[in-house]
Amino acid sequence: MSSKLFRKRKHLSHDSPEAPAVERPHAAAPPVFSTKQLTGIIGALALAAFVMILNETVLSVALPSIMADLDVSAAAGQWLTTGFLLTMSVVIPTTGFLIQRFTTRSLFVFALLSFLAGTLLAVFAPSFVFLLIARVIQAVGTAIVLPLLMTTTLSLVPVRNRGAIMGLNSIVISVGPAIGPTVSGAIVNAFSWHYIFVMMAPLAVLILIFGMIFIRIPVNTRKIPVDVLSVILSAVAFGFLVYAISSVEHASENLAVTIASFVIGIAGLALFIRRQVRLTRSGRELLNLTPFKHRPFTFSVVMIMIAMGTMLGTVVMIPIILQTGSGLSTLTIGMLLLPGGLVQAFVAPIFGRVYDRFGPRPVLIPGAAMLALGQWLFVTVTTDTELWMFVVSHVVFSIGLAMLMTGLLASAMASLEPRLYGHGSAIFNTGQQLGGAIGTTIFVTVMSLLSAGKLEAGSDLASALFSGAHVSFIIGAILATLGLVLAPFIKVTRAH
Repeated sequence: MSSKLFRKRKHLSHDSPEAPAVERPHAAAPPVFSTKQLTGIIGALALAAFVMILNETVLSVALPSIMADLDVSAAAGQWLTTGFLLTMSVVIPTTGFLIQRFTTRSLFVFALLSFLAGTLLAVFAPSFVFLLIARVIQAVGTAIVLPLLMTTTLSLVPVRNRGAIMGLNSIVISVGPAIGPTVSGAIVNAFSWHYIFVMMAPLAVLILIFGMIFIRIPVNTRKIPVDVLSVILSAVAFGFLVYAISSVEHASENLAVTIASFVIGIAGLALFIRRQVRLTRSGRELLNLTPFKHRPFTFSVVMIMIAMGTMLGTVVMIPIILQTGSGLSTLTIGMLLLPGGLVQAFVAPIFGRVYDRFGPRPVLIPGAAMLALGQWLFVTVTTDTELWMFVVSHVVFSIGLAMLMTGLLASAMASLEPRLYGHGSAIFNTGQQLGGAIGTTIFVTVMSLLSAGKLEAGSDLASALFSGAHVSFIIGAILATLGLVLAPFIKVTRAH
């Protein structure tokens, strides 16, 4: 591309009527933007995603305070997380369509405004219902930003640098949930849970301004009609599945509802898949499922579900056994988890450069091994385990997670055509949310059932919780070991 054309493009916004209709940059083509512009675009999206992902898990430690302040039960309070996941699972499958239909800038602005509106409502929420509505509104913005970050990175960053940038992006996805309990623990310990949202509001405003300055991408949008039936089927399928998964822990209280939710969700998913396959032939699909024809992509989705499931399950489990079982404060627990999050932020860019130079296997295979080792180390913890052992186990686990997230983010769509980036991102992020919901449910349900049995048998609370957690960690370790088996089969064959 000539320097003259480059200068012309760099001053044009995709929202400008003079902006030329151009294809999304070919993955192997030179970047259209200068380093400064590209850094601004990816940086704004990454910062937005980081704050939103941090928000996803930040209430885990603050939930007891919210329940006491708003006078709600644990089952009701859990809906602040369940409702967030439900909304994410419904919106994310539509983002493949949205990214084709609307410009990056307009989607970014909408997502930030949605997140900001939900955050402000949460700050002043007079009751639990308003706080729940606020979380749902926040989730809409989060669901749009995550696939938008991945798709924009794939479209604008040259293949030779993609691993390094994806390494930075992996910090957003994996470090945010890891340090969420630390942040909320510190805030709740010093102030009240309201200040979690007070902190996020000005950050959202600054990121919105930053993004509006830098996100100016000349790009084609397709004025394709949305298939309403596909949207309905997507909402039914993923909404009921996530609800069913999240309600397994309390299935004994309402078994019929849980089973019915699973049946409706699976039936809706089957109908959704069938309709998308048929609509793809005419280019009117809501979510293109063609990426599943590529084995590296499919295996990457399975592995990211395992990684997110074990990560969120572990992050949820550790505060329960240490706070309820061992009596540690929320701030202490948050500080125990902080080293793992910091290590992830440090090593992820390094492994990204390794990926760029040597490909996925030198990153994915050791990463899967470290993830599995970390889970097996957690299997050994008991009521007598020193706190430093929790820190070591979590750091080992976090290094493996950083390697996996970097490699999987980069390799999942490396074999896809650029036109499938948006749909691939939507599928990948949907897998993350489902994996997180499934993993958290498995960990907490197994621990709850087994610890209840131990308590009835006369065990003390700490011993009962650690006994239940022991089996949960064994399940997580087996799943992580399965990821180690899959890792060698992911090799990138580029389609472009």
